[in-house]
This record gives sequence, structure tokens and C-alpha cells, in this order.
Amino acid sequence: MAHDARGADRSGGRPRRDVSRPGLARRSRTPAGAGRDEPAPMSDLVTMRLDGRVALVTGAGSPDGIGYATARRLADLGARVAVVSTTRRIHDRAEELGVTGFVADLTDESEVGALADAVADQLGDVEVLVNNAGLASRASPEVLRPVTQLSYEEWRGEIDRNLTTAFLCSRAFTGGMAERGWGRIVNLAATAGAVNALPTEAAYAAAKAGVVGLTRALAMETVADGVTVNAVAPGTIHTASSTLVELKQGHGTPVGRPGTPDEVAAAVAFLCSPAASYITGQMLVVDGGKSVGESQFR
Repeated sequence: MAHDARGADRSGGRPRRDVSRPGLARRSRTPAGAGRDEPAPMSDLVTMRLDGRVALVTGAGSPDGIGYATARRLADLGARVAVVSTTRRIHDRAEELGVTGFVADLTDESEVGALADAVADQLGDVEVLVNNAGLASRASPEVLRPVTQLSYEEWRGEIDRNLTTAFLCSRAFTGGMAERGWGRIVNLAATAGAVNALPTEAAYAAAKAGVVGLTRALAMETVADGVTVNAVAPGTIHTASSTLVELKQGHGTPVGRPGTPDEVAAAVAFLCSPAASYITGQMLVVDGGKSVGESQFR
């Protein structure tokens, strides 16, 4: 089933939420070590299952991408999954996965608000959010220019696509997660910016480094409310948008090949699960050991 958040009915149904003023998080004021809720049974903590929980995966329009692989894995774990992208091809992805699809421009505050209402109406309150939107694709390629040649519009475009989307979606759903006392947010960062960088990718690197900063700050804001916030930073991953140069770089990793979307999705799914209850504010690098091995000079 697919829906267009841009055309959502705003005249009836549940009241339109104001995503610029999210609900106050439910904070625990009990002194440390005194009278706080007892931990959940260990059997609940260690499970990977997400049965019945509503999960939203952004940027899942490509059948060969990380968002698609993540949505499939979360559905396999029992979640009720919604996927969203900026184009109507999400209809095909939703049908293939047996999930619910939405169309929305996640750089637009009003469209994110409409999306939040539409998902709540169709599936219920979002408990798992994967901010994958923003990764480069053939339809929306990364801007590769030296800083001195980078226009302000190109800079803003990269920041909005890679960082603003994560901010707007996180803001729209975090308050509800905190009020209910459970939630998982996983942001897709990248090794670029947070671990390393290459010439001509300043805007992309800055945006992805910003995703890590957002992740850590939000994790500290929600730590008392049962909400964890983490980031996954892929290295070279073989997707439909991979260039020959990128694939060659992947073969230069210690593992000896590029990664796959399914391998990234496995890391994302773990951080979305109840089993990851004691992990928050962290960045998990998935790059075949490239960031660990010493540089090779030839």
C-alpha cells in the first residue's frame, strides 16, 4: 500500500501535529539508583524481534539500496514497516516488500509533518525510525567540487539532503517515543566526514559528520526516556549508484571487497532491536576494516 504524504487530508481525522513544537519528553526525576523502573526481563532485552512495532525507513526508493535492505530486514523481524522516498517509485518498493509506502520531500518541514500524520493514521505511532534518506544516488548524485568552486546552493542542497532530513524526521517522532517510554532511532552517517574525507566532498563530509553530532546530542536528550539513538557509518557499499572508482576502492579494503546493503542493514537492525537497549550515542562503522588498516602508499 502506498500513500502520498503531500496529498494527505488535513481537514479531518486526528489533529494535525505541530512538528516544530514536539511534545515534551517524559523525564525521570528519580535520583540515580533509587526507585526507578525495574529492568525488563532479560529474555525481552536480548531479543532481536520487533513484533508489532511500527518502523519507518526513509530513503528506500532503490531496490538495490540500504534503505530497501533495511526495510526488508525489519519486516522479517516482525515490524510493521513504512517506507518513504521523494518519488513514486516507492509504490513499487512497498508492493515488493509487502509494506506501506509514502511519498514525501523530507527536506520540507510541512511534508514531514504530513508524513508523521499519515503513518500514524495508517499504521500507528512510530517506534523505530531509520533515517537513511540523503545517501547519494544516480537520480540525486553527490556534489563533487572543491570548496572554492562549491556554490552556496550546492552546499545547502547537500546539507539539507543528508542532515536536515535526519533532523526533521527525528524531531517529528522523538517526542512520541519518549512519551511512550520506548524507541529506537538509527541515523545513516558515513565514514566520510566522521572518519575520513576526500578532496571535493566537503559538503557531503560536513553533513555526515553533522549526522553523528546530531545522533550523540539527541541520544543524551532521550537517554532517560527509553529511547536510544545511534548511527551506522558505511564505507564503500556496492549499490546501484556505485561508480567503478568506488567499487575499486572497496576491493582495496582489508576484507578485499565492497560491502553489501544487506550487511549494513544487519547492523542497523541490531541497533533497532530490544537487544541493543544498552547502546546509545554510538557510531558503528561498517567498512570492511578500511578505517583500521594503515594507508597504502604506492
